[in-house]
Amino acid sequence: MKRLFPFLVLGVLAGCSRFQPRPLSPGESAAQLEGRALTNEPLRTFLETNLHRPFISWPAPAWDFDMLTLAAFYYHPSLEVARAEWRTAQGAIKTAGGRLNPSVSVTPAYDYGIPGNYSPWLPLITFDIPIETAGKRRRRIEQAQFLSESARLNIATAAWQVRSELRSSLLDFVAAQQRAQILERQVALQKDIRARLEQQLQAGAIATAEITAARVALAKVSVDLADAQSQSAEARARVAEAVGVPVSALNRIVLNFDLSSTSSTDLITSTEARRAALQGRSDILAGLADYAASQAALQLEIARQYPDVHLSPGYSWNQGSAGDSQWQLGITVELPVLNRNQGPIAEAEARRAASAARFLALQARVIGQIDRSFAVYEASSKSLSSLGTLAAAQKALHQSTQAQYQAGAADQLELLSSELELNTASLAQLGAQAKLQQAIGALEDAVQRPLELPQAIFQSSSIKAK
Repeated sequence: MKRLFPFLVLGVLAGCSRFQPRPLSPGESAAQLEGRALTNEPLRTFLETNLHRPFISWPAPAWDFDMLTLAAFYYHPSLEVARAEWRTAQGAIKTAGGRLNPSVSVTPAYDYGIPGNYSPWLPLITFDIPIETAGKRRRRIEQAQFLSESARLNIATAAWQVRSELRSSLLDFVAAQQRAQILERQVALQKDIRARLEQQLQAGAIATAEITAARVALAKVSVDLADAQSQSAEARARVAEAVGVPVSALNRIVLNFDLSSTSSTDLITSTEARRAALQGRSDILAGLADYAASQAALQLEIARQYPDVHLSPGYSWNQGSAGDSQWQLGITVELPVLNRNQGPIAEAEARRAASAARFLALQARVIGQIDRSFAVYEASSKSLSSLGTLAAAQKALHQSTQAQYQAGAADQLELLSSELELNTASLAQLGAQAKLQQAIGALEDAVQRPLELPQAIFQSSSIKAK
């Protein structure tokens, strides 16, 4: 026994994990983050795998919403945070499945009354072998597995949040760009109108008040243009942030978003989409997993009413004249007479009820989100339709003025004013298109369609650089 004991200790120590330091370097991680780009080959492979099409030209000169969404899934740090939390929850499954270790105690005794030439030391070794009852380990594992599933589904929820922020930022950028283009033409028209009015003023054909209004209009549209250009720059930076790359990564890249596209509206406004959202959204499924975990926790506390058993075999050797070896077996069981775990059971029942209440509140919030988004979508659709009719009428009026100008029945100033009104109608129509796209985006977030999340978002990744 004495010879085996050192080997037993060495074997136990050899199986222990060792601490490996991994210090964080803010300078190094910042350099890696700032070095991210949309040009590296691993990103190309990721896009080709999930878009199911090759890129003939790389780096891609133009990026649409689908490409940028996958790039955000590849880079955005919030997804890595969610994945890290999932890995923590997976580790908890191992913890829950761990079995209780036996223990050994050595209790040497000294008997100075032993006659003869024998050693007065009496070695006594006692083991404690715990045995869990009532399926406690199985309940712990079930609870940890449900919590792990909830953490996994939170990755999908984080992915939808990333997509939502990217869509909103990209929409703002493209809308601001197109608004700036229309306003640039507005500024040019206002300058032409002011120049012609100044000529008429010098000729004495108009009063000073008429040209003052033109100057004020030019100043106003110039301010609007500067504001649109500022919004475009800000939105471009927000697109880069939503993707998870520095804004320099978007240099020399064209960002596309079709403001007139409504291809997904049938899919997201159907009754089936509403029902599927209330039963299958990632946060809904995560709420169900949390509730199942609370049920397993309650079952565990109920199982803890039943005491565990401790077996205590022991051995002692009396080195007296007889040289007796004594074996013993003890059994220890807690007596549940004063406490039958009523308090933890009551707490677990309350936590289960709270989990159910949170789930119902989540479903109610989803219903409200869908209803609100659909109402805004319908109102925005009607508004765009009305403004489309107005823009069509303004275009017809402008074409009529052009015909009159070519026939000599209208002058240049009337033609410029007609085009100015047409551009103003185009600005209003652009604003309505942007609002409709915002409503469509809100609906997509509410029903979590039409995007099918790639399985790659659940895979671990480190900070990605060039």
